[in-house]
Amino acid sequence: MNKHWWQEAVVYQVYPRSFQDSNKDGIGDLDGVRQRLDYIKKLGVDVIWLNPIYRSPNDDNGYDISNYQAIMPDFGTMADFDALLKEAHAKGLKIVMDLVVNHTSDEHHWFMESRKSKDNPYRDYYIWQDPVDGHAPNDWKSSFSGSAWQFDDTTGQYYLHLFSKKQPDLNWRNPKVRNSVFDMMSWWLDKGIDGFRMDVINLISKTKEFAPTAEHPVPRQPANGPHVHEYLEEMNQKVLSKYDIMTVGETPGVHPDDALKYAGFNSHELDMVFQFEHMGVDSDKELGKWRPHQWQLTNLKRIMSKWQTELNGKAWNSLYWNNHDQPRVVSRFGNDSPEFRVRSAKMLGAVLHFQQGTPYIYQGEEIGMTNVMNFNSIEDYKDIESRNAYRDLVEQHQVLTNDQMIAALHHSSRDNARTPMQWDDSVNAGFTPEGVDPWIQLNANYDTVNVKAALADPESVFYFYQKMNTLRKQYPIITYGDYTLLDPDDEQTWTYTREFEGQKLTLTANFSKDTITRDYAAAPANTNLILSNYDDDQGSTLRPYEVKVYLTK
Repeated sequence: MNKHWWQEAVVYQVYPRSFQDSNKDGIGDLDGVRQRLDYIKKLGVDVIWLNPIYRSPNDDNGYDISNYQAIMPDFGTMADFDALLKEAHAKGLKIVMDLVVNHTSDEHHWFMESRKSKDNPYRDYYIWQDPVDGHAPNDWKSSFSGSAWQFDDTTGQYYLHLFSKKQPDLNWRNPKVRNSVFDMMSWWLDKGIDGFRMDVINLISKTKEFAPTAEHPVPRQPANGPHVHEYLEEMNQKVLSKYDIMTVGETPGVHPDDALKYAGFNSHELDMVFQFEHMGVDSDKELGKWRPHQWQLTNLKRIMSKWQTELNGKAWNSLYWNNHDQPRVVSRFGNDSPEFRVRSAKMLGAVLHFQQGTPYIYQGEEIGMTNVMNFNSIEDYKDIESRNAYRDLVEQHQVLTNDQMIAALHHSSRDNARTPMQWDDSVNAGFTPEGVDPWIQLNANYDTVNVKAALADPESVFYFYQKMNTLRKQYPIITYGDYTLLDPDDEQTWTYTREFEGQKLTLTANFSKDTITRDYAAAPANTNLILSNYDDDQGSTLRPYEVKVYLTK
């Protein structure tokens, strides 16, 4: 296996709007990120992934881009970005940008031209279709509720939007679209950025037959379309292969065999993908995350272990619990009570970081930030997905009651990840000054869960994550070792081994608040305990949320 720098890296994801406000307007910005670079460096990571900072009307918090080569004024200027990039590089930190090219904003120049007339030069930059019997071309649904087709009076056709109606999908069949995107990517890479995280990149290829026929039934979800690999190979050939960078594709609806096509070591497309199978273990078949149900550890282990073994030696895993679209992991798969929050946050971190792949830490994960429980009305939520789902499921169709939906939002809303970073216990948690209203409310527990408290406590989640990052650089087995799951049917513990060049690592984790006994929790022969979230080792006894990592001497 050829080794690449991104395999040995740890990535820290920054959601700029919620990270640090430097100009006292209640919105995080690029100068705020720059002010916190020493903190990020102290954690021991190598790469910062920035969520979109491009010019945008902000219908979907920056994922609706109106100008790919300008900075959203909320976040600052291009000079601010250049200063951030320069200072990050000086500190040995790389910067990866979010690439959002399945769709643009409806306020992008391309779309504003495209909708003017059917013969406009930009018409074919987007996907336009005639009505079918007076209705939308097919029954595709937007990820943000409702139809994926929007009728436009100007020309009497529908345009496709798999997300908000203000996010029209680009037509990747048009080579002019592809070349425009590739030119833009090269422009950023020539600036010196270190790679791209590619938003829903496996949705860019759509079927040509939108109206269903016997020969061409319409797929329910246009993922992994007929030409997606051609487009990504072309992107790699014309752009990516010319730079020493890192690429990760967000790819909903993929399985390991798909990942081998996108990110196999010989695929010449991407370096790795984000898969979502493990993010669905607590979702309902009908209503998805809006009717969450009890998850099973055996199911979570089965899914993640499958990805470990099926990609081993053939492709590279991305490892994540959290991001800007997912609830906080300590509330989801751990225990966010004051008694167990720190212990279970450490346990979850270790279970993830000692698997094979590149780990991603989402801002606040390293201090054990939790889901927000002080949002008790839909008016408290800012996220378009959450608000549209409430309108659809509660107000329009009465599928859920208000109380049921608020409970679901507490569990699943993307806003759980988007409340401001909790820096200290002052008013507004040090995110923005007292007297300034943050763009979204803070989580009420910032007075106890914050960076200042974490840095003052040698037993905090922060220093545990820092130790994991140090160990990764010390022991190649953590990066490259082969993974084997032990006792897959145990509903309370997750135990696996890693083996590399004659060394063996064993991790055992208790996912329950019970004290239990397992023979394999005792130290294997000729090993050292290199990490634990308790001060002592009680052999085969596993205390609540205990994790132990042993390495052969």
